[in-house]
Amino acid sequence: MNRFRITPSVIPNLFTAMNMFSGFFSIISASQGNYTYAGWLIIIAAIFDTLDGFMARLTKSSSELGVELDSLSDVVSFGVAPSFLLYSTYFNQFEVFGVIISSLPMIAGGFRLARFNVQLVGFDKSYFTGLPIPSAALVLVCFNLSFYKNGYPEELKIFIIPMVLLVSFLMVSKIKYDTLPKFSLNEMKKNPLLYIAYLIALVVLILFTVKGLFFIFVFMIAFGIFRQIFKYFSNKKPE
Repeated sequence: MNRFRITPSVIPNLFTAMNMFSGFFSIISASQGNYTYAGWLIIIAAIFDTLDGFMARLTKSSSELGVELDSLSDVVSFGVAPSFLLYSTYFNQFEVFGVIISSLPMIAGGFRLARFNVQLVGFDKSYFTGLPIPSAALVLVCFNLSFYKNGYPEELKIFIIPMVLLVSFLMVSKIKYDTLPKFSLNEMKKNPLLYIAYLIALVVLILFTVKGLFFIFVFMIAFGIFRQIFKYFSNKKPE
């Protein structure tokens, strides 16, 4: 009977598998021209990605195998799927150049995950080095879901290539981005402004849905960049 015993690690790994499946299904949907469906499947993959970490902590079954499996899933759902969606909705008109540019989030995301796994010590982190690949993917996907209507508006097309280049660069950069805090009364007392910011973000998300989510991630990216610039100049010693 022990051969059929379900170990705790099976539960988070099941969510990881659903993350990977959602990314694969997104690629199929994009190849069939169902771009809205493809975008929402990447968001669903991000939900599964969040749940697998939560379940791993809940069941105390975090492991190196789970980390590697999670990274492989993330490459599919937040690397390949968004890159293919970008190519299908915009970059296919640029032929070889379009293939190269649209592949950058996938390539940068792969390097980002490899660096994370190599540098991983323990499973609890207070910050990430470089923009996490799910966040990068959600920026691109929410832009698509918010503004693509059988094509992007002409006034927004000039932002697409810079956005893809910036998001790809940030993934492999050393800019620090905070992890989600553990919600508790003591943590709220320590950093009330952070929780007020999260509350405002929740209100924006409820009011503006996917477009609100896009602007939340834009703010998060900009905040990380400006904080890094501020730290650089504040720590720079005068000659």
